[in-house]
Amino acid sequence: MFLGSMVALVTPMRADGSIDLAALDRLLDWHIAAGTDAIVAVGTTGESATLDFQEHCEIIAHTVRHVAGRIPVIAGTGANATREAIHLTQCAREAGADACLLVTPYYNKPTQEGLFLHYRAVAEAVDIPQILYNVPGRTAVDLLPETVERLASIPNIVGLKEALGKAERTRELVQRVGGRMDLYSGDDATALDFILAGGQGVISVTANVAPAMMHEMCAVALAGDAARATEINGRLEGLHHNLFLEANPIPVKWAVARMGLMPDGIRLPLTPLSQPCHEPVLEAMRQAGIAVES
Repeated sequence: MFLGSMVALVTPMRADGSIDLAALDRLLDWHIAAGTDAIVAVGTTGESATLDFQEHCEIIAHTVRHVAGRIPVIAGTGANATREAIHLTQCAREAGADACLLVTPYYNKPTQEGLFLHYRAVAEAVDIPQILYNVPGRTAVDLLPETVERLASIPNIVGLKEALGKAERTRELVQRVGGRMDLYSGDDATALDFILAGGQGVISVTANVAPAMMHEMCAVALAGDAARATEINGRLEGLHHNLFLEANPIPVKWAVARMGLMPDGIRLPLTPLSQPCHEPVLEAMRQAGIAVES
């Protein structure tokens, strides 16, 4: 349903933690001009865990209005309570989002049957395309391929963002649900291999900093030009790794602020990027040819 480089967009904030909608508009316009293939608003990189319900819905609605159909908007609406996930997904549908991205319920560690029932309940409650999101390192639960295969039979579950970053998982998913469900990498470091193995794109943190390069890398990889995609990806490898030196989105928000695109704000319990990480992130930006304000 969606292809290419989809940015897991950061949420711009001022120094006091308030949301900066003017900076958000600048980011959205910049991404569209750079070729980003879709905006993922208020996902985990967008600090969804520190936004209240009203803020969450307002940012989705604002993003949809400002993008105005120029590229797809996918709204992050996952929660660890099924009822809350339904409410957020309803908000996104009412706002006009093109699809929703739902992270697996975190902390409460549901069984595979619980995951199946959770996603089925949201899909049946809200008529909007929905993308599953598996990121065990953040949620403490792994959405297994056999459960994904069960969920693929539900018509409005259209895709999966898989962030495990393991080739054997990718191969199994392509074998089980390829052609029935779109598959997106959620791990920038292995995204190229994921696409070449049969995936349709990446929901990317790196794209916050290098949107044009991520778009081009995905486009040529989807076209089957592995050599050119590998060349581009080589310049991005520093970002793929160094944007995760501290918990996401700490490094990427710091990097985007260094580009002059938004203020330095971030909400507790997240804190600004620690000093020893500054130079490695800057070096990765320089490697990718990204200009940094002095």
